Amino acid sequence: MSLLSVVIPAFNEEQMISRMCDEVRRVLEGADISYELVFVNDGSTDRTAEEISSQAAKDSRITGVQFSRNFGKEAAILAGLAYATGDVTAVMDCDLQHPPETLVKMYRKWQEGFQVIEGIKKNRGEESIFHRESAGFFYRIMSGIMKVDMENTSDFKMLDRQVVKTVLSMPEQKLFFRAISSWVGYQTTTVEFEVHERAAGMSKWTVGSLIRYAFTNIVSFTTIPLQFISIAGGICFVGSLVLIIYSLVQYFRGHAVEGYTTTILVMLLIGSAIMLSLGIIGFYIARIYEEVRRRPRYIVSRIIKGNAGETNDKK
Repeated sequence: MSLLSVVIPAFNEEQMISRMCDEVRRVLEGADISYELVFVNDGSTDRTAEEISSQAAKDSRITGVQFSRNFGKEAAILAGLAYATGDVTAVMDCDLQHPPETLVKMYRKWQEGFQVIEGIKKNRGEESIFHRESAGFFYRIMSGIMKVDMENTSDFKMLDRQVVKTVLSMPEQKLFFRAISSWVGYQTTTVEFEVHERAAGMSKWTVGSLIRYAFTNIVSFTTIPLQFISIAGGICFVGSLVLIIYSLVQYFRGHAVEGYTTTILVMLLIGSAIMLSLGIIGFYIARIYEEVRRRPRYIVSRIIKGNAGETNDKK
């Protein structure tokens, strides 16, 4: 029988580990699907590690991957994919907003021959207006770049082993999993799901972390922001040309342009555009610097094997 790996990144989710195991076990055993759970503890500061160890001691199908510190959700997903051993691998959140029942629908699609099964949100659940609108804006930009609908997709996916190997073979340090799993191609289908309320705990996303997440992934995936610099430069050039022509016309008509207000405004506009452009270029240079250093995407300090002990590891 084929084995389904379920990768679950976890950051300060001590209240959810046990409940997550119980829910996934209930659903997959009820559907007669062989499975393993791969929890990736992304440098949690609460009792997440202890909870994973406790569950692994009871169930040989549970593996825990412990990071040496917090490396971020994208790194946690990639680590989970690397340690998953199944013929097909699903990625889902630890807060049960991704319903485990949908795993069965995804698995049946995989059995039909599909290699990438995308979880598509029917709704976004109970989100603040700011979070909903900012997330929508970010994914509309990504959709335009990729020519793929990113607005309703999520990290809730199921990938065939061949797709997992393809994703892991990509050499860049910063991978945007939600986009790259669509970019690789393969036979793809979708499964809709209702976003559930968080079963316990609080969301770890803040406004600042969402902005950093959005900008980092846009820069990691595309060079479009660099093209905006060229557009901004063109706009400034046209504006300056118009101002020069206007000033010359006024001069030959005997009406010199009075004062420095216009000049100062133009200088401020151009100066702001230059500083913004340098900031964007600097961010890309920083990304290049991170790539050439070739540091690992993550460091694994400990592997917890289901009731078989634990090992120290680095990857």
